Amino acid sequence: SGNVFADLGFDAEEARNLQLRAELMSRIASFVVKSGLSQQVSAKHLGISQPRLNALLKGRIGDFSLDALVVLLSRIGLEVTMKIRKAA
Repeated sequence: SGNVFADLGFDAEEARNLQLRAELMSRIASFVVKSGLSQQVSAKHLGISQPRLNALLKGRIGDFSLDALVVLLSRIGLEVTMKIRKAA
């Protein structure tokens, strides 16, 4: 299906939401790793606690809403754009 969450049995809407959150979390994690900064410094830059950043880096997807992830991305200079299309 191209969506691991759908393949795991989540309904279509939840699977898409989880996929979007996973993609955004991956971008944030990539930025943190590539920056070479400690989790403490990275967390301060993101405006969150180090334990919260650790949860993100461990992929705890249920701890983060789409809104929260969009805010974090904006804090590291990335912009989220949307494309709306008819469902397949």
